Amino acid sequence: LLLGVLGAPALGDPGPLEDVVIDRYYIPKICLREAQMGDFIRYHYNGTFKDGKKFDSSYDRGATVAGVVGVGRLITGMDRGLQGMCVNERRHLIVPPHLGYGSIGVAGLIPPDATLYFDVVMLDIWNKNDKLQITTLSKPERCNRTVENSDFVRYHYNGTLLDGTPFDSSYSKGSTYDTYVGTGWLIKGMDQGLLGMCAGEKRSIIIPPFLAYGEKGYGTVIPPQASLVFSVLLVDFHNPKDGVFLEHLEVPASCKRRAVTGDFVRYHYNGTLMDGTLFDSSYSRNQTYNTYIGKGYIIPGMDQGLQGVCVGEHRRVVIPPHLAYGENGAGDKIPGSAVLIFDVHVIDFHNPADPVEIETVFRPEGCNVTTRHRDFVRYHYNCSLLDGTRLFSSHDYEKPQEVTLGANKVIEGLNSGLLDMCAGERRVLIVPPHLGHGESGARGVPGSAVLRFEVELISMEEGVPEGYLFIWHGEPPANLYEQMDLNKDGGIPAEEFSTFIKTQVAEGKGRLMPSSDPEKVIADMFRNQDRNQDGKITPDELKLKSDEDQEKIHEEL
Repeated sequence: LLLGVLGAPALGDPGPLEDVVIDRYYIPKICLREAQMGDFIRYHYNGTFKDGKKFDSSYDRGATVAGVVGVGRLITGMDRGLQGMCVNERRHLIVPPHLGYGSIGVAGLIPPDATLYFDVVMLDIWNKNDKLQITTLSKPERCNRTVENSDFVRYHYNGTLLDGTPFDSSYSKGSTYDTYVGTGWLIKGMDQGLLGMCAGEKRSIIIPPFLAYGEKGYGTVIPPQASLVFSVLLVDFHNPKDGVFLEHLEVPASCKRRAVTGDFVRYHYNGTLMDGTLFDSSYSRNQTYNTYIGKGYIIPGMDQGLQGVCVGEHRRVVIPPHLAYGENGAGDKIPGSAVLIFDVHVIDFHNPADPVEIETVFRPEGCNVTTRHRDFVRYHYNCSLLDGTRLFSSHDYEKPQEVTLGANKVIEGLNSGLLDMCAGERRVLIVPPHLGHGESGARGVPGSAVLRFEVELISMEEGVPEGYLFIWHGEPPANLYEQMDLNKDGGIPAEEFSTFIKTQVAEGKGRLMPSSDPEKVIADMFRNQDRNQDGKITPDELKLKSDEDQEKIHEEL
């Protein structure tokens, strides 16, 4: 337009150019940096004459051009035309002869006084004073620890040149890149760029060539003097000197006992990698994990991490790989060199040497008579797991539970806990599984479960020795058969036998084995004496149990 106004030839030759003509025909939307004097640049170009004839091309040579701009190492026109360019910007440059190769030209290539036309794309810009450029893209809210020198890291990355050309990616390989930081195993820029990262953090790291592969580049994918851009996701990290890290998420206010080596622990857990990926959960199986601790049955880190737990505690256990599954990992869910995080809820624990734990909640004053072996007792109870899960209760039925102590009718731990109680006394019993339902459990009771009983003794009756249904309080009558044969007919039917026994009990001369059904006890006694089962007892058949036991001893001798 200006030439037209001045009256110059509208479509003719404008005449000699005084400076470089720059046509910025593509400018990227984001331009983080423009080439300045003294910057090191990499670019591609095609060089032609006015008639379109090509005289040179970096594309034809299959290599970019690299050099310093604005310091006289390029022809003056190119030096000026490249300044202010952004990475990925494209320019058309028209360089007049006096800013190109002048009146001399280049023998056999560029004639004298030639105007040169360049089509240029900028690929890389850096400066020897550049530093690592780190941009945090995302960061977890919780970050207890960051990467330091000598840590072992596992990370995913996408690697590109500054113009966006990809050259490598861990994602395409389907595995993280695993290495030590600060020990020379990585390029310097990556060694520095990973420092201070949290597990789960994402960063963009721009590395100048002198902190990357420098003048040599790397193979065919990274040109010489190339700046590198890494998008990094830190999956996890640890140090070979790390031990187990414990975080006590919730500890019950009352913790009377803590687990030690040799204890058997039942616990639920969620197992995750450091990036939150779930690799295992006992909750998904609806079954606790049950094991001894400190004996090598589980990975060393968990053996250590469960030491000192309380029943009901929620604890986070962070385990470095050398205390977990090491460099090989486990299966297809735990990668090699992975840090493992277990969120643990301890349901209960016990030791195989544990007795029944008895806590007296209430004991009546003037308690002179207490339960003994073989006594018949009535009691109420509530039974639960140590985490509070309710299992059974006698209150769900119309009457209390009844049992003869020592008759193997209840679990051993409950039997022991009911001894030496007064009527009206209340206790809490903690019964370990070897005195409860053992490894197999029972209907409604998990295997190896510690049980908690709240018991109240309602009443008790003095028992008889094992194997006896009736005992005399003194010496039995010398003429026992004659007294028992009430009608003196030489035979004792069931009715006479029952009447006689009831009379002895009523007069305080003896007592029956305690039972909720005395008639059944008397009937059992009669059947034992009626040896030929003819419905009556003869003198030859009637024998005291003590006499029977003595006869058995003689037979054995």
